[in-house]
Amino acid sequence: MKDKPVILVVDDQLQNIELLETYLIPQGYEIVKATKGEESLGKLSCNQIDLILLDVMMPDMDGFEVTRRVRQDNTHRLLPIILVTSLRETEDRVKGIEAGCDDFISKPVDKMELLARVRSLLKVKAYNDLMSNYRKELESEVTRRTEELKQAFERIKAASLDTIYRLSMAAEYKDEDTGAHIKRMSRYSAAIARRMGLDKSTIETILYASPMHDLGKIGIPDQILVKPAKLDPVEWEIMKLHTVIGAKILKGSDAEFIRLGETIAQCHHEKWDGSGYPNNLKGIEIPIAGRITAIADVFDALTSKRPYKKPFSVEESLAIIREGRRSHFDPDVVDAFFAIQDEILTIKNQYDDDNQQVFEIPELKALLQQYNREELNKKPKIKAIDSKTTKDKLVKLNGVEVKPIIKK
Repeated sequence: MKDKPVILVVDDQLQNIELLETYLIPQGYEIVKATKGEESLGKLSCNQIDLILLDVMMPDMDGFEVTRRVRQDNTHRLLPIILVTSLRETEDRVKGIEAGCDDFISKPVDKMELLARVRSLLKVKAYNDLMSNYRKELESEVTRRTEELKQAFERIKAASLDTIYRLSMAAEYKDEDTGAHIKRMSRYSAAIARRMGLDKSTIETILYASPMHDLGKIGIPDQILVKPAKLDPVEWEIMKLHTVIGAKILKGSDAEFIRLGETIAQCHHEKWDGSGYPNNLKGIEIPIAGRITAIADVFDALTSKRPYKKPFSVEESLAIIREGRRSHFDPDVVDAFFAIQDEILTIKNQYDDDNQQVFEIPELKALLQQYNREELNKKPKIKAIDSKTTKDKLVKLNGVEVKPIIKK
């Protein structure tokens, strides 16, 4: 912090500068001198000047031009400038004001007038500096608080996503080898959405919502969910209802990603040609988030081990996806998927099941394998749906119409 106010005195006559020095130095002011306009601009740039006393009538560059140059620099926009002049015409004074000066002192300079005008403008300068510093401190504090809020929000989002993953994994606990499935398919979905040009907010919402696509499996009986064989017709109809159950669980939320999760849970098994479930939606009737998560879910299911199948190779899985273009999948989504094939495979490798031992409890796994073998050797309870005894019940099952399979 400066001990003394610094005044730049500019005059092409040294005796005029010396006179002003004799008035100002005893009052505690520090003086910086310049005899030319160009020189004064250089002194201004390398010194912390508080006020300029500027002669008007100078060769090469007069005081009016120096004033204009000073005002062009935004850092000196409020620096006090007093024009010291023998010009007394009104038009000269107006010219000085238009150039940007703050005050005038007539030659010959009166000491008392000089000191009064200098003190007055230095007070204005001190006030402007105080307000400027306050504004900078306020802006700095706002920036700091904004950054803190941003970081807090990011932590909340990360915690929310982690909570969604863990609750979604809980819903799939009984579905063996799906621990990393929700992480992979959610990131596949976000990558595809990004490739398709969806806005940043929608991409992020899909990332948060897609892990809940199979939340309804929590309502599916264990013997159906983990059955290591093909489901019989009744079991399959029950299994399909996980879409409806998931949508009902998520229904009615105010949170945007929960609302989208409801849509995805309901629609991720719909097909482009209308042969999907639960509502046989077709084409663009299927919400875009459902179309995107459908391909992400199927690709991960194909390349993953399940109780009822071994994983397909990447090449086989890609071929199946390609064959499903215009039948199972939206062709635009398929094109976006293959456009980022390398990114998809990177995500697959990064979140591989081998690195995600979420539910690896050896004792439980052994017992479940024994239980599944025993269940597999049992005779099916029902081979088909008897239309006379079950039609009405199935039609009303969970409020969804289910087409019965007639036993012959």
